[in-house]
Amino acid sequence: MTQSSSTVGAAAGYRPAATLPFAAEFRRQASRRRTQLALGFMVLLPLIVLVAFQFDSGNDDDGGGGEFSSLADLATSGGLNFTLFCLLVSASFLLVVVVALFCGDTVASEASWGSLRYLLAVPVPRARLLAVKLLVALAYSGLALLLLAGTALLAGTLRYGWEPLRSQVSAQLDPAEGLLRLAAVLGYLAVVLLAVAGLAFLLSVVTDAALGAVGGAVLLWILSSILDQITALGGIRAFLPTHYANAWLGLLSTPVQTDDLVRGCISAIAYATLFWSLAFWRFTRKDVTS
Repeated sequence: MTQSSSTVGAAAGYRPAATLPFAAEFRRQASRRRTQLALGFMVLLPLIVLVAFQFDSGNDDDGGGGEFSSLADLATSGGLNFTLFCLLVSASFLLVVVVALFCGDTVASEASWGSLRYLLAVPVPRARLLAVKLLVALAYSGLALLLLAGTALLAGTLRYGWEPLRSQVSAQLDPAEGLLRLAAVLGYLAVVLLAVAGLAFLLSVVTDAALGAVGGAVLLWILSSILDQITALGGIRAFLPTHYANAWLGLLSTPVQTDDLVRGCISAIAYATLFWSLAFWRFTRKDVTS
């Protein structure tokens, strides 16, 4: 019987594509404490914000302002606005940390525990192992985003009602259209966070320290955000991965501003593809000893 070169010498019935199933890895990651805590905090955050609003004395200062002030002022005007406010306060840091945690911890933690070489000895092909771990990390990152938005929408609607979406940069939107805009915001945030996922995953492959991979991705993202505020850099800022991170605000305007949204999607996908390609290239050539 003729065998392919990839299975010569393999045990009878061995199929590389059947090793390390997605469902098995998903359940394995679900049992980890960091997964449970991260997802639990996504549910808890909107409830904390909701309780915090109950202590509002109504004597807010007028000096805050800023481009997000309208969302903050209208956060208690309905469940949709409350959800947008929760996304506002979490998008620039908390969601970055959560995505970096899921994607940066996935390979580096196996190496730090000394179990990575045993996974490869099953044997699981390196490219498959990396692909499954990446897909599981992305699945949990998406789940975290949905839990945050879903909990905020449910809690906000129960507390403030199912009201139209209001903003100082758009006409009042009825709840149905507002919900569609909210879904679009979530979709754009998911795409932007792919760049974080790619960077964290790359660092997870090149280091055996999970904390270094997660922390490195977050610090580099913060550095990019700081550089983006330096106007002296001019057009160079457009090439930073964080430059279009807040372009989702264009989805709240009337009419919708799509130029920066398209540029942001292209930038995030390009960075993610580059980082993931480097991660696969490095891992398939890496001498795994841990």
